[in-house]
Amino acid sequence: MDKDSQNRLKHFAALKSKYQATQYQDSSPSSLLYLILRKVDLGIELSDLEFDWLQEHELLQTIEIIWIEQFKKEEAKRLEAEFYQLKAKYKVAKNWESSVSSVLYPILWKLESENSLTDSQVKFLQDNHLTQTVVIVQDIKRFADLKEKYQATTYQDSYPDSPLYKILKKLDTETSLSDSEYEWLLNNELFEAIEISEKQESARRAKVTQLKNKYQASQHLDTSLSGQLYQILQKLDADKKLIYSEIYWLEQQGLTETIAIAEELERKREFIALKAKYKASQYQDLSPTSYLYTILKKLDSETHLNEQDISFLRQSQLPETIKISNKKYAFVLKSKILSGVFLSDLEIDWLRNNEYEDIIILSQHKHFAALKRKYGLVDPLLPLEPFYAIMVKLEKKERLDPKLVLQLMEEDLLSPGGKIALAYYRLEAEFYEQELNRTGHKWHIPTASGYWRKANEPEQALKLTNLDLNRVNDSNLKSAISVTRGAAFRDVDKLADAEVCARKAVEYQPDSHQPYTLMGAICYDKYDYEEGDYWFEKAIERGAETEDIDAEKKRVIRSTKDENKRHEAAEYLLKKDSQRYSWAKSYLKKMQDNNSK
Repeated sequence: MDKDSQNRLKHFAALKSKYQATQYQDSSPSSLLYLILRKVDLGIELSDLEFDWLQEHELLQTIEIIWIEQFKKEEAKRLEAEFYQLKAKYKVAKNWESSVSSVLYPILWKLESENSLTDSQVKFLQDNHLTQTVVIVQDIKRFADLKEKYQATTYQDSYPDSPLYKILKKLDTETSLSDSEYEWLLNNELFEAIEISEKQESARRAKVTQLKNKYQASQHLDTSLSGQLYQILQKLDADKKLIYSEIYWLEQQGLTETIAIAEELERKREFIALKAKYKASQYQDLSPTSYLYTILKKLDSETHLNEQDISFLRQSQLPETIKISNKKYAFVLKSKILSGVFLSDLEIDWLRNNEYEDIIILSQHKHFAALKRKYGLVDPLLPLEPFYAIMVKLEKKERLDPKLVLQLMEEDLLSPGGKIALAYYRLEAEFYEQELNRTGHKWHIPTASGYWRKANEPEQALKLTNLDLNRVNDSNLKSAISVTRGAAFRDVDKLADAEVCARKAVEYQPDSHQPYTLMGAICYDKYDYEEGDYWFEKAIERGAETEDIDAEKKRVIRSTKDENKRHEAAEYLLKKDSQRYSWAKSYLKKMQDNNSK
């Protein structure tokens, strides 16, 4: 007998022992029993023929053992199927292990059978990120608590997808049940829960009536718990803001008093929020009619608080609110400055009174830069004072100190023809015209006219001096008016009219040097230099200073537009007195330079 045959004999003998079939005498591996036992040992299902054969040979113990083995295999499959169902029911992730030896299996089985887990079992679920399972566990517990609370423990299903769970949650929040939910309770004979629901419904209907009375809506007939009115009144009672559609609905129903109450409540909510925002919560009054509410709304809209507002805040002991107000207003003023808007005197005073010197300095420098551009001061090193104060005064139409202006001109810090000087002269002219109108003192006429001329506005001087001198008794005043009017005609190149005025001035005041000086200048304007010198000499004889006469000649030549005529006048003066009129050489040189180009 070969080795393989020996092994098969041994295997057959072992199987007969295992499956208690030793009474069967045939030990040949070719026996049908060997085939049957091999199949059983490998877990292969037997056919009816094979079971019949075992019965014929009265191998009853073997049959019993085979049945037990097959039951075990089927039971293992059932365990796997049940584990799979539990995992699906309790929403365990699909990638979780499927082995029935898993520690999760008994936890889910316990949950299924007892509807509860210990804290350590719940922690196991949490540690393994079985979040949905934990939620179901919590829902099962809440469901059990609600069934106990609303006397529905006779209902066996404890899984949260039960219709009862949804119903009990609605009862717990005192929400009305639908007709179908009410009928479901009836069908399941949960009469205690029905009674509780009916009591809640009765309380809600009483609440509807109470809310309608409270919010002035009693005239509306709707008492439904599901109606729009009840939903709106509930929101009002919960201190919630109504949306536009709800306000519109109230308007359509004519519930104007309800709308007024809603608006009052909204103002109170806003008042509370504003008090918290601006640190005024210690103020007890919540009425929107409170003056504080008006103040805080102004503050929130970036409107500056006035002295009355600030005084009220002080009296109400709200210093933090005042600080916030000051900071906000200071920020607004600084923003104005940075955007190129100049502050008013009141705003500057406010900054000074509240010690915001840095913003004042910023304002001054920004304003100074703008005023320098306006008045043509291009020197980047120009000091802030006194020029800033001067330009601010000019902007306000305030008169300047004549001594200061004269000093700045003498120090060459101001040009006589510059924009600041012109503005100064204009203000002076306007001032003396106002004084003339106020007092009737006619000596203001030549003074104002002189300033109009210095301001390069001779037309204003001519307009002012256009009056009937026959109605003026004082000959000196007549002469002065005629002189300034003649000078204004010179400014606009109307020399004939200027001469008429000068000759009248000589008639009115023959001993004054001014009419003669004017005549001399007119002659120079006409290029009649000898005639001009005649009149200038007459002026000197009557008290005119030689330096002033020479300065007038110099002004005439400098303002002459015709180069040839300027050259001609310079030659005339140098020929007459080269030392006295040495300044005229520069005009000859300019002429020579122009000709050489």
